[in-house]
Amino acid sequence: MTSKDYLSQEEIDALLKQAGQETPEPTVNDYLTPLEQDALGEIGNITFGSAATALSALLSKKVDITTPRVSIIKRSNFESEFPKPHVAVHVTYVDGFQGINSLVIKKRDAQVIADLMLGGEGNPADEELNEIHISAVQEAMNQMMGSSATSMSTIFNRFVNISPPAIDILNIQSGDGISNLPPDETLIKISFRLTIGNLIDSTIMQLLPVQFAKEMVKSLIGGTSETSAASSEAAAALEAPALSAETSVPMAQALQQHNNYNPAMTSPGQGYAHPQHYGAAAGRNVNVQPVQFSNLQAPAFDQIDENNLNLLMDIPLKVTVELGRTQKQIKDILELSQGSIIELDKLAGEPVDILVNNKLIAKGEVVVIDENFGVRVTDIVSQWDRIQNLQ
Repeated sequence: MTSKDYLSQEEIDALLKQAGQETPEPTVNDYLTPLEQDALGEIGNITFGSAATALSALLSKKVDITTPRVSIIKRSNFESEFPKPHVAVHVTYVDGFQGINSLVIKKRDAQVIADLMLGGEGNPADEELNEIHISAVQEAMNQMMGSSATSMSTIFNRFVNISPPAIDILNIQSGDGISNLPPDETLIKISFRLTIGNLIDSTIMQLLPVQFAKEMVKSLIGGTSETSAASSEAAAALEAPALSAETSVPMAQALQQHNNYNPAMTSPGQGYAHPQHYGAAAGRNVNVQPVQFSNLQAPAFDQIDENNLNLLMDIPLKVTVELGRTQKQIKDILELSQGSIIELDKLAGEPVDILVNNKLIAKGEVVVIDENFGVRVTDIVSQWDRIQNLQ
């Protein structure tokens, strides 16, 4: 074996150097700072918590969405990320923000939600989603995203509105539904664990363009930069070589709190009012005292002025006698016809509820007076309970 059969030291070093220069796989840290990731997670935690409440009321099931996990996904990895068909719901922000938000859930989860929406037990057959099922899922997502947009309005202190959601069957192998996802090569993926009763324990994913995610974060935490600069200028103008001996301690504390002001401690969307009068007061003899409030005592019910009550005697109130209540699914309501019997939640002979302006004040029994129905009061709700019910 000759020396030509071996690699020289230079060739070995070149190969090692080339191997060390291979580009590592990008991570979410290459696109978002840890602070931006935390902010996105907090936005998702609040908005999807509200969405879970809306979905729970719609399905009459307990819905939980856990704390989100922020990562990235590339279009080239869609096939490995979604090996089976999924359901993708897309909404476009038309007010407050400009961007596309896509929700991706498993096809089986969509089938369960559709079955619950249509009055089923949440155990559908594993079959293709028809138009009725897709419409049911679309309505559920509409309620979720609408509630989410309302929460965003509160978080960002601006009006946020979305377009009606569009729904697709996302099949990567056949290419269906990919064109409606955000067109960026790299997307921010926010994953939530979704549980619906004991029927679903799965993952729901939110896909956002990187720029859209950064704009939301900037609106939440970046908007304080101008406030921070203004605060720094104001603090510099308020600084003095030393506080006068005549300045009171409360004023010194106020100046110290102002100089230690941290914009990150303010609520999102709220500005900071700079106490401009501190600078004028710093050089004067100021006497600051705590305010004294008198004790407030609620009057007893037997001490209410009867003249004031007489002013209310002629106000008409709506009195309702309620025989009972029940809950029916939409399919049961649609099947009602002449002769149908609706079972109520009260037993035969049980006292009926007497309501005033939809507030319970008494119970009674039904009687017939000259061929007219009436009710004989058998039990009066206590005075305290009635006042509490009228609040």
